[in-house]
Amino acid sequence: MTPLAFEFGSRIVTPVVSGAINGAVYGLLGLGIVLLYKGNRIFNFAQAEFGAVAAFGCYAGVTGFGFVPKVPYPVAAVFGVTIAIGVALLTERLVIRPLFSQPKVTLVVATAGTALLIIAITGFLFGAEGVTLDPVLQGDAFTSGGLLVTKQGLVIVAVLIVLALASALFFSRTRTGTAILAVSMEPTATSLVGISVNRISALTWGFAGLLGGVAGILFAGSSGVLGPGVLTFVALIPAFTAAVFGGITSLPGAFLGGVVIGIVQAVGARNIPESVVPSANQVVVFLILLTVLLVRPAGLLGKET
Repeated sequence: MTPLAFEFGSRIVTPVVSGAINGAVYGLLGLGIVLLYKGNRIFNFAQAEFGAVAAFGCYAGVTGFGFVPKVPYPVAAVFGVTIAIGVALLTERLVIRPLFSQPKVTLVVATAGTALLIIAITGFLFGAEGVTLDPVLQGDAFTSGGLLVTKQGLVIVAVLIVLALASALFFSRTRTGTAILAVSMEPTATSLVGISVNRISALTWGFAGLLGGVAGILFAGSSGVLGPGVLTFVALIPAFTAAVFGGITSLPGAFLGGVVIGIVQAVGARNIPESVVPSANQVVVFLILLTVLLVRPAGLLGKET
């Protein structure tokens, strides 16, 4: 391999691949954000913490932490995602539903408060130092020159594709999925035809908890870092940017936005020196978010709301 080819591979190809993999996680979180925005017209600042709860639950099952018995990784992952769904449903029932008639800004602040509460609880249970969660599959799947693709990375991409297809089919081919979209557009009209708005709201939050939980386990296993507030600090802003970039009313746009944001973030971090722009990977995300809000607030695939 020539030096020029190696330079191109290490500066462009490698960050594109790694960025797309990380972006898949952003896309999963972004999909939950879009789903709740469509259903409740609020931004959920606790979405990343649903993922953290799942990751900590998975860790507890894998290691036999506390009173949780040690179980195989797939069982632990299901356990973690189930906890995330439960936390999302509790959030909807105890926080969102009582405040639903209040101004939307009140609900947004309430989700931020929920995130802080979850961070405090996980810190109390697992310690402020954090823990390490092993990947679903360990080892490398492909190496060539400077390019490295792990088995965990392939798992992330595969899960994104499966959930993307499942979500598309669910919302286009099932009565429940159609009801969720109907409630998001005309809650009063749908209630008049016998659709329970409260039931649909709970289903929407449960589905968002599922997506956040899967994303949290994949992210923690890929990065190896799991601590109180880590997912909110590292992944929430890119996920929000992905949702806005793809279109805050577009479910496919969240997936697309996540992958694009992940790629741009990785390429920027690899090619912009820290001496020129400190924390370039975060700076480019904020620049993309600001540009989209100024130029096309509806996003690439979204519609004006």
